[in-house]
Amino acid sequence: MWKGRFQTDTSNLLQKYGESISYDWRLYAYDIEGSIAHAAALQDAGILTKTEERAIARGLREIRAEIESGEFRFKTSLEDIHMNIERALTEKIGPAGAKLHTARSRNDQVALDVRLYCRAESEAILHRLSALQNALLTLAVNHPDAVLPGYTHLQRGQPVLFGHHMLAYIEMLERDKDRIKDGYKRINVMPLGSGALAGSTIKLNRALVAEKLKFPAITQNSMDAVSDRDFIAELLFTISMVGVHLSRLSEDVILWASAEFGFIELSDAHTTGSSLMPQKKNPDIAELTRGKTGRLIGNLVSLLTTIKGLPMTYNRDLQEDKEPLFDSIDQIKLALEIFAEMMGAAKVREEKTLAATSDPFLLATDIADYLVLHKVPFRDAHEIVGKLTAFSLQEKRDFPELTLDEFRQFSDAFEEDVFKVLDVKTALRARKAIGAPSPSNVSKQITRWQKRLDASNTL
Repeated sequence: MWKGRFQTDTSNLLQKYGESISYDWRLYAYDIEGSIAHAAALQDAGILTKTEERAIARGLREIRAEIESGEFRFKTSLEDIHMNIERALTEKIGPAGAKLHTARSRNDQVALDVRLYCRAESEAILHRLSALQNALLTLAVNHPDAVLPGYTHLQRGQPVLFGHHMLAYIEMLERDKDRIKDGYKRINVMPLGSGALAGSTIKLNRALVAEKLKFPAITQNSMDAVSDRDFIAELLFTISMVGVHLSRLSEDVILWASAEFGFIELSDAHTTGSSLMPQKKNPDIAELTRGKTGRLIGNLVSLLTTIKGLPMTYNRDLQEDKEPLFDSIDQIKLALEIFAEMMGAAKVREEKTLAATSDPFLLATDIADYLVLHKVPFRDAHEIVGKLTAFSLQEKRDFPELTLDEFRQFSDAFEEDVFKVLDVKTALRARKAIGAPSPSNVSKQITRWQKRLDASNTL
């Protein structure tokens, strides 16, 4: 492609070192889509005849069919997907194919291809996020009465409904969807026509290209357009954040599936065994997802490190943007799919969660609230219940087993009705504030999400 300037062939090692066709071949559909739109603009500008434009479009569609059928042979010597397609087109239709690159550079061509790719994959990720939300929502719906301890510092804190716990992850994933939608606006800008860095003296109708490719906006600075990879960084950050949320859910699943907790049982289809210990049933999906999150974060850091020191405009370093992008998208789509499937098949062992929630110390804060409602300052109430807890542990008797007189040793504010507080169902019903896990609140939130999820599934 640059034989006019150079007098010797490119080193074989340089070809091997510099090629990107081994991975950017997957942009073929977007490269072809962009080229068909570019041909229309060239015809509109009088560079191509209508016959040539039709030949180009027909030839490109045939090449796409060949790639999809596995017949097409990519050549490393042609470096990338753009030149492989252009060479094949020229061989197929003759001189008209050689006209296609008029007023276009690989710089704005790849910027277009990657935007089209990110646009399509953003939608794919969005749908998978919704599928996982639906799986978690179904678990909440199927176990409306299941209670379990809520934890801080991995120590039992207060009782919550299992559905409330699932809804917490649904909220996280909804924020991820919002980030996808917000970033989509910056992906969805058409860069073709920016040339290598300063456009072209051949003026093309960029609005026509944008219309054909369904871009609502057009880049306004040619230098920025060919060097901008912010939209990839944003998408990689969002994917990393999804990974972090999945990793947190993975940690809960791993703990809950252990014999020590026993809160859930994962299906045989979503667990593995041990090559040595025949009794083992391992939560490998959750462990792999937790591990892959580091990979997703690493891909983000890789791209940020690549672009942080680049001068304007295009530099070959930017070729390194694709492998982290492709890898993160592949991994997060698969992780979301398998997680939705796993959670959809999981069983909640309500007898185990109830047993864990029967720990009376989970209601220590409720006793402090009881004292506050009996005019005791909270800090004093906190100290009183702390001493009461120490006494209960020393006596090896739980709160319900203590007498009223023993309660009153710590505060005269205790009355006979304190024993009504020592009931998990009562405690949950009392948590009525917005966002709290009372059964009525959780039921309303489930209804809200049932109505909302389908509506939030579009960009």
